[in-house]
Amino acid sequence: MVAPASSHQQKFAGFIRLLAETPEEVVLISHPQVIGDNYEEIVESLNRLADAGKHLTIVPRKERS
Repeated sequence: MVAPASSHQQKFAGFIRLLAETPEEVVLISHPQVIGDNYEEIVESLNRLADAGKHLTIVPRKERS
């Protein structure tokens, strides 16, 4: 079951704001959980990332603090 867009917008408001406000082409996140807790949330976040024309980089596990 896919979560409504408004639910995603509320839960991931920080990520959505980052996409809108960041002029850089690459978005760096520290943990994959930033973009979703389940398949549907991750797909929605990746679609928003693509719609914004951005690329995603995730900090490797060994480099996270």
